[in-house]
Amino acid sequence: MDGSAHLVVRPKEVPGPGCGDGPGHEIRRPGRQTIPLVVASPHSGTRYPRAFVEASALDLDLLRRSEDTHVDMLGAGATRVGATLVRAHFPRAYVDVNREPFELDPGMFTGPLPRYIRTRSPRISAGFGTIARIVCNSHEIYRGKLEFGEALHRIESLHVPYHAALATLLAETRREFGSAVLADLHSMPSVRTGGRWPPGPDGADVVLGDRHGTSCAGRFMDLAEDWFRRHGYSVVRNEPYPGGYSTQRYGRPDAGFHAVQIELNRAAYMDEGTLERGTAFGALAECLTGLFAALGDSATCNG
Repeated sequence: MDGSAHLVVRPKEVPGPGCGDGPGHEIRRPGRQTIPLVVASPHSGTRYPRAFVEASALDLDLLRRSEDTHVDMLGAGATRVGATLVRAHFPRAYVDVNREPFELDPGMFTGPLPRYIRTRSPRISAGFGTIARIVCNSHEIYRGKLEFGEALHRIESLHVPYHAALATLLAETRREFGSAVLADLHSMPSVRTGGRWPPGPDGADVVLGDRHGTSCAGRFMDLAEDWFRRHGYSVVRNEPYPGGYSTQRYGRPDAGFHAVQIELNRAAYMDEGTLERGTAFGALAECLTGLFAALGDSATCNG
């Protein structure tokens, strides 16, 4: 994914990627990590491999509808409060790191898949496996079938290194502070197929996911919900997003690892049609930065 092989879609005001963390992801560290928090933005990547775009049945504008556009910048204040931030540079439509490494739809490939591949799950059926079949609104990404070797390349070169880095950051944090909290940041469309969620005229601003009470100590969910509500945002828990692969993999409260998935309504900070930031972007970014500090303080005080 060097400069000649991919298209970069990035607003002018967003800084370019850092160096030293490989082409697929970037780690931003504070001068010194002072709280046991790691913030992740796995779906905000905007580096689209040129060959992928050219092979797709969709134009770039449609491919981008699956992005968590600007979420990495909403979470950029993490380093200001002593936390570490990791973000993917590749797009979710290319490979989704919030899925198991080999969660693939066999109908997408030219031949049979190896036996170790997971070929059945609700996510695969919906078209959102590790290599997605569709973007939102059921637009098929590919004109034809893929070779398994293409999927293997994406997974081994991007998915595996991303999770190796995230696992290492959380393990280092756990060793240093006695516990580690992962805040996994995502965005959600304001309207989904079948209407808004939850029922009502405005939907929810935030969905917090803890795998229905299994991925973190309850005080972290309570703190996050109270924090958002005090800042004027409506909040629901676990519906319709209880947390994905990262929340499930890294959330082991009994071992001192806590994971919370935070889904942000795109209408709360951006224009969903143009993908431009809205006037409320700064307020949500500051709210998140304060939440990161509060989560870190809670983990430090309570272990």
